[in-house]
Amino acid sequence: MKVVSVVSAKGGVGKTTVAANLASVLAAQGRHVVAVDLDPQNSLRLYFGVPLDSVDGLSRAALTGAPWQSAMVDGSDGVVVLAFGALIEEEQHLFERHLDENPQWLLRGLESLRLDEPDIVVIDTPPGSSAYTRAALTAAHFAVNVVLADAASYAAIPQMQRMIDAYAAPRPEFRGEGYVVNQVDQSRQLNKDVLRVLRDMLGDHMFPGVVHDDEGVSESLACNTTVVRYDPLCQAAADMRAFGAWLLNALESDRAPSRRSVA
Repeated sequence: MKVVSVVSAKGGVGKTTVAANLASVLAAQGRHVVAVDLDPQNSLRLYFGVPLDSVDGLSRAALTGAPWQSAMVDGSDGVVVLAFGALIEEEQHLFERHLDENPQWLLRGLESLRLDEPDIVVIDTPPGSSAYTRAALTAAHFAVNVVLADAASYAAIPQMQRMIDAYAAPRPEFRGEGYVVNQVDQSRQLNKDVLRVLRDMLGDHMFPGVVHDDEGVSESLACNTTVVRYDPLCQAAADMRAFGAWLLNALESDRAPSRRSVA
């Protein structure tokens, strides 16, 4: 199995949308994909038709000692979904303490699923530094950092890079990190200017394309599905398919891109 952790240093970048559509794209390539939600917002399930009143998930399984398989749901697009689950505030604090005290918990849990070598786990995380992001990076073979073509995302890149360096990079199984620029409006000069700066700074760590700003993305979520399923011919769907192909190549390449400091 290969574990892809989708992270971001700041909120509002469309990270969950990227994670969901990436899982859908990879499943369409014939891969067995498990989408894991480590974000307490519990939103990843919404893209795969999991009922809104479902309270089961990874967090509750951890607190009750139930097997993870009991919380896994067959979602749309051929993706198996492991939702975060619904917790009250006290339970969430207990779960976060559990993550802090057991840094290898997520990695061991994923190994218990006994997935095959070609299978892929896509993990969604909350923005910024948290016990959830640390756990996801500790288990990752590859980290996808979602950014916008704006000054705030550019300034926040070193923050997430430090987390990747601390929790993922020391593991010999870690292949590297990649950056995808989301919600790009090519008519805005600022987007074009920041994109040039990002390409100069990130080099081959950055997906050569972008994910364009597309109304189909918000429409698809309103219909509880991914954009690649809702409107497969739209620009954002094409962008996500291209990004999925780039990621698969990075995961399966004999040599990951050389690491480059962005601090």
